[in-house]
Amino acid sequence: MSAEGSSQTSIEYIQHHLTFLTSNEGFWSFNIDSLFFTCLTGIIFLAIFYKVAKNMNKGVPGKLQCLVEMLVEWIDGVVKENFTGNRTLVAPLALTIFVWVFLMNLIDLVPVDYLPQVAQMLGIHHLRAVPSADMNITFSLAIGVFFLIIFYTLKSKGVSGFVKEYTMHPFNHIAFVPVNLLLESVTLISKPISLALRLFGNMYAGELIFILIAVMYSANMFVASLGVPLQLAWAIFHILVIVLQAFVFMMLTVVYLGIAYNKSEEH
Repeated sequence: MSAEGSSQTSIEYIQHHLTFLTSNEGFWSFNIDSLFFTCLTGIIFLAIFYKVAKNMNKGVPGKLQCLVEMLVEWIDGVVKENFTGNRTLVAPLALTIFVWVFLMNLIDLVPVDYLPQVAQMLGIHHLRAVPSADMNITFSLAIGVFFLIIFYTLKSKGVSGFVKEYTMHPFNHIAFVPVNLLLESVTLISKPISLALRLFGNMYAGELIFILIAVMYSANMFVASLGVPLQLAWAIFHILVIVLQAFVFMMLTVVYLGIAYNKSEEH
């Protein structure tokens, strides 16, 4: 569906493209399109890395193998610099986060009308294809990081150390336990919230700008002629945003886990 070739107004066109394919209502509602494309990008990620691992060539590697090896070495170096503990879990986690979030973000470069038009042919009236522009998806990723922060704190300090971590810091006196608990709880909770909102906000804004540019095609000839160069320029710039947001989410995850591990070891 396009803004030019339908009877929709600009507002209806924007609202249509910002509406999820949702099942049920209320708390137990699910955005089926977000879940589908999240799983699809995850499968693509696993398929690519499985193919490279299965066809590993120790002689002259192919281009895909070179790319994967460079990516693995780069992320392992980033983890090594920011996480002092055992990297057996953290390095693969960082690799998974970066590639998965990157692939989810990459869908935003598909022209806004293409996938909804395909969905219309299949009888699906609403479709939003960018999972990272869905707050539910970004918060689910961030909640996973939240539990890992708690896990590494417990792993390196134990239950008693975990309790002291949030009740006797920064003021090491029993009278300040409520204050310490409040401050440390806010600090802990702010980490996954900032992770989720940063990724969601940037990708939602990028998606919205693509939609607004598409609306220009329904305007007069002069305004419509600006659509193609604007869309191309924003797509080129948005490539940087896509990569940067995947890197930031991965980097902050590693840093937060490193802080949790190191902070626990200090006490």
